[in-house]
Amino acid sequence: MINDPSLTYVTKAGGYTAPFSSEKVRASLERAGASPKAIDAVIQELSLRAYPGMPTHMVHKIAFNLLRKFSRPAAGRYHLKQAIFELGPTGFPFEQFIAALFQQAGFAAVTNQVINGRCVKHEIDILAVKQSHYHIIECKYHQLAGTHCDVKTPLYVQARFKDIESGWAAAGGKEATACQAWLVTNTRFTQDALQYGQCAGLHLMSWDFPNGKSLKDVIDKTGLYPVTCLTTLNRNEKQRLLAKGVVLCETLAEHPSHFDAAGISPHKKAAAIAEAQHLCNKMVKMEWV
Repeated sequence: MINDPSLTYVTKAGGYTAPFSSEKVRASLERAGASPKAIDAVIQELSLRAYPGMPTHMVHKIAFNLLRKFSRPAAGRYHLKQAIFELGPTGFPFEQFIAALFQQAGFAAVTNQVINGRCVKHEIDILAVKQSHYHIIECKYHQLAGTHCDVKTPLYVQARFKDIESGWAAAGGKEATACQAWLVTNTRFTQDALQYGQCAGLHLMSWDFPNGKSLKDVIDKTGLYPVTCLTTLNRNEKQRLLAKGVVLCETLAEHPSHFDAAGISPHKKAAAIAEAQHLCNKMVKMEWV
């Protein structure tokens, strides 16, 4: 436990303060698969280095750096939120990653599709199909912590979806009941965005919503981690993999030749393969959709 009474509040990414909870840190470390010894070491280190108003990103950095000495796979899982931010700067790797989550759930999912609406054509991020049910998925990727998805985005998504739905109906194609719209973000929704999206019938998914089937929940439960979780590679090496279209640790574990194509040294390749395999060793099929 953190014993320093001066650390009453931490500063969140959005600039506001909130009570610090060592139990939340402990729960995050446990979810990442850290050993009791590693967890105790992290908590003790935080108690020594704590100061009033410490930014949460500093809490995470201290925990991550120490955890990496105990277990790289656990550190990689703990690093998940930041790893998603590292999929940038463009939003395309994030779209590929979300498509992979749908594929893991049994969908045929493709990115960058153009669909005719009743009024105009629409370029959609992901089209996922399963048993004649069509899911149109819009991804809202942010690269900065503390950025929220506000109500303008679900309003925009709903308008586009209704035009596509009307276009399909006019063409005598897919029934409206077989088409569903999604909005997925790697950060959080504002309260207005949640209220409108749910009222309009959109499927919403963010870092922490919905409970039990949020982005972090689905990734942790399926074991489908992005390559940016790997602690054995530096940022440039991860970017080279992303540029080659490799977004999953699972892909690297099954096809190590991608390391060669990205120009990663044999020494790092061996360590990264082992880490990728450890990250993927608990992969399970999950009916989260």
